[in-house]
Amino acid sequence: MKLAFMGTPEFAVKALAELVASGHEVVCVYSQPPKPKGRGQQLSPSPVHEFAQSLGIEVCTPASMKSAEAITEFQALDIDACIVVAYGQILKKAVLDHPPLGCFNLHASLLPRWRGAAPIQRAIMAGDAFTGVQVMRMSEGLDEGPIILSGRVEITPDDTAQTLHDKLAHTGAALLPVALAAIERGGAAGSEQAGEVTYAAKITPAEARIDWSRSARELDFHIRGLSPFPGAWCELDTAKGPQRLKVLMSRVSDMMTDQPAGTFIGNGLSIATGNGVIELLRVQREGKGAQDAAAFLNGAGLNVGDRLN
Repeated sequence: MKLAFMGTPEFAVKALAELVASGHEVVCVYSQPPKPKGRGQQLSPSPVHEFAQSLGIEVCTPASMKSAEAITEFQALDIDACIVVAYGQILKKAVLDHPPLGCFNLHASLLPRWRGAAPIQRAIMAGDAFTGVQVMRMSEGLDEGPIILSGRVEITPDDTAQTLHDKLAHTGAALLPVALAAIERGGAAGSEQAGEVTYAAKITPAEARIDWSRSARELDFHIRGLSPFPGAWCELDTAKGPQRLKVLMSRVSDMMTDQPAGTFIGNGLSIATGNGVIELLRVQREGKGAQDAAAFLNGAGLNVGDRLN
């Protein structure tokens, strides 16, 4: 099939690679415009942009796919279908209606649960036992179209947003060629979404701050769901004043304590919470690299009874 592909982050790279490897002709790739990055703030292309260029595929980076110019250019493409994977822009009906076979989205949840921008993080933060990926026929509504194909993935106590991202990217990439074969045969009308609708709102900086009054179980979900980015954080008192401490990995401890929430109680880097104890396994001090708990404690100057803000 002749395809257009729309995607931006690393999650979409595997999908594009699988489409090319399975013999489909990707006529054009759309990605978000390059953004300033690093100390020099030089414009850097997205992961999908870089990968497409390495394959010699034409890349388009319109600031808005809603503009008349962008829509006209897309409508000039000779394609059978369009595949969208974490592109980051809303597509208008004039775009969705152009490919003869339709536009299809690979979404990182089991819809209608976690429609929207941050389905991977929200699934862990909510304590879901499983999630998945789905190929969906796109409509004008947000992630509301019929489902063509699904793949289910377990969320384990060791999963972070990064490890779950990698599992879902691999599963989703493998689904696409199978879904496209069904679409090409005309046997992919899809099934309507069924169940409770939930929305995966974009992660805000404010909600990344750790509230030690929550239960150990809730905080474990919160920490792992935000790891490694943006990273759940608290503040550590130092001689130079409060310093931000990111927490990248944790687990619920079976310890018991009557200490106030946020108190360091020893036994590794174990912290009292509003209900139970959480052990912090991997942390990152402001301006430093990530460390396991033992390495952090060697130089942190943290004493049993100290409280994290």
